[in-house]
Amino acid sequence: MCFWKTGAGARRVIAPALMAALLTGCASAPNRLTDPRDPLEPVNRAVFRFNTDFDKAFMVPLAKGYKAITPEPVNRGVTNFFANIDDVTSFVNNVLQFKLNRAGSDVGRILLNSTVGILGFMDVATNVGLPSYKEDFGQTLGYWGLPPGAYVMLPIFGPSDLRDTVGFAGDLVTDPFFSIKTGQIYWGFAGLRMVDFRADRLGAGEILEDAALDPYVFLRDAYLQRRRNLVYDGNPPESQDQADIWNDVDFKGGSKPDSGKPAGAKPAPAKSGDNSLGSH
Repeated sequence: MCFWKTGAGARRVIAPALMAALLTGCASAPNRLTDPRDPLEPVNRAVFRFNTDFDKAFMVPLAKGYKAITPEPVNRGVTNFFANIDDVTSFVNNVLQFKLNRAGSDVGRILLNSTVGILGFMDVATNVGLPSYKEDFGQTLGYWGLPPGAYVMLPIFGPSDLRDTVGFAGDLVTDPFFSIKTGQIYWGFAGLRMVDFRADRLGAGEILEDAALDPYVFLRDAYLQRRRNLVYDGNPPESQDQADIWNDVDFKGGSKPDSGKPAGAKPAPAKSGDNSLGSH
């Protein structure tokens, strides 16, 4: 599955996205309504099928071959090397968001990993307690209030939205490899980065195909949820159209919420003389 722009941390959304996919699959019908976040769904599904076929025909064999011939320490070192490059883009975006503490952490990581870590092949910074944030231009645009816009499935690159597609151009400009004049060297690094990324996530495609009733919906919901969490640094505000589905479930076997109340509405406070909840 082509999912090149996700970066680290995709595992954090697998469980909630799986639940969303299961609920969507169980409720799906031939005449189901289109998700308002995905007005281009017919086109996006066609691109998704192309990406899936491309991934199975080219990327998966390359990734398996790469992993078979590359010793684990070398594989991990290559991953760390590109992660160190990503810290440059993260630094720029943390400055643009005025997150100066995080920007300082990025600078520390770059200096430490590029020197003691031998050009980033060893992640020394994480071992000494400098966290990695990996901010990008899509997150910066979201920080300054630009809405995500329509969900878009990009050929080869995978899931995105209009905001992140614009941000992707900014990420390319701040990528140190982008300044390399020799095309063969630049595309060589770009190809290695894609193969290394895919090799580190060979199990993700199997999970997607085995667990999701609709892999397209699973991937879309996982991507949108993760990007929303990243823009708000893991604490997104709850929107009215995304109320917690579990608010209407009474796990203690009590009465169901009133049918006249909207889903996820909080119960009215008990009156002073009401002892129905018992004393505490």
